[in-house]
Amino acid sequence: MKKDLKFNSKTIHGGQHPDKAYGAVMPPIYQTSTYAQTTPGGHKGYEYSRSANPTRTALEQALASIENGSHGLAFASGLAAIDAVLKLLGPGDEVISTSDLYGGSYRLFKKVFEKYGIRFHFVGMDNMEAIESYINPNTKMVWVETPTNPMMNIIDIKAVSALTQKHGLLLAVDNTFATPYLQQPLDLGADIVMHSATKYLGGHSDVVVGGLVVKDKSLADRLYFIQNASGAVCGPMDSFLTLRGIKTLHVRMQRHCENGEAIAKYLQAHPKIEKVYWPGFETHPNHKVAKAQMKGFGGMISFVPKGNYDDAIKIVEKLNLFTLAESLGGVESLAGHPASMTHASIPKEEREKSGVVDALIRLSVGIEDVEDLKADLEQALS
Repeated sequence: MKKDLKFNSKTIHGGQHPDKAYGAVMPPIYQTSTYAQTTPGGHKGYEYSRSANPTRTALEQALASIENGSHGLAFASGLAAIDAVLKLLGPGDEVISTSDLYGGSYRLFKKVFEKYGIRFHFVGMDNMEAIESYINPNTKMVWVETPTNPMMNIIDIKAVSALTQKHGLLLAVDNTFATPYLQQPLDLGADIVMHSATKYLGGHSDVVVGGLVVKDKSLADRLYFIQNASGAVCGPMDSFLTLRGIKTLHVRMQRHCENGEAIAKYLQAHPKIEKVYWPGFETHPNHKVAKAQMKGFGGMISFVPKGNYDDAIKIVEKLNLFTLAESLGGVESLAGHPASMTHASIPKEEREKSGVVDALIRLSVGIEDVEDLKADLEQALS
């Protein structure tokens, strides 16, 4: 029955079962590094917690369920999950990545893996012909974020999937902003889905976790090997907190979407705002694609106030209910300044090519009363 559950039920029951020891409804925190064996190799499915831990297994099963995948893997962070994906590659291999992406991903690609002989091409992905022009015999993977961070660009996963399948490439999708509540990339043709589960899946700004979900067993086995060999796994407490967060993902995301829409429209009508980036606007690039592949438009918004770098800094410093902080996806509203925070690792010239100008502000709209959020923005903009 659990395989046929609707999404809202999957967040609570998907891949889950009462604990075998005492019937605990919520998977316990197995705070142990090792497990007793009756004879060498004689154990109850667990030997050492880097390789597997019951609490982490429960989280991995939940991740697979909500993404309509077959295999889930949990890591110490979103970047640790991306690191594992890139370890599928070798020297001389090439990756085509969206040009507008999280600064940490860019840093990992350019500053770590590029020196091991992997080449990265950063391409605007609104045009499939442009992507295809970069494909050559060395190309092994296409890396997609949608919506992108922080410009909220929408990439047509089905169209990119058709391209990667034509050329026999892996398609990996960072689904952090949308979450499986809004879109499920595996159903649209992706091979790998990545989450910084620190964000919406955990949902309470109290954990750092990453996740991968795949359908193909051979690909899963390669990733499980990398996970165990490299050891960048999340601990049982982090697994427990993220699993607890997933159980309320659907109700939180509904409010994030409602509040996000209200704040986007408020900012768009504000005389001191020059530009608002939110996929729900009909004028937003690829709005029709967003409408087709997403259930809603989410709670992430970026905007450019009239003015310069200093004006943007003054606004974020004056905010009260919106907390000036890194990260996103928590129940509380957060504000960030990408040029000096999340995307500071990207050279200014590269940042500005994708629209990340010095005055850009990014909001993660939380689940507070929307009128209080509007009032906070109003006083900061005045």
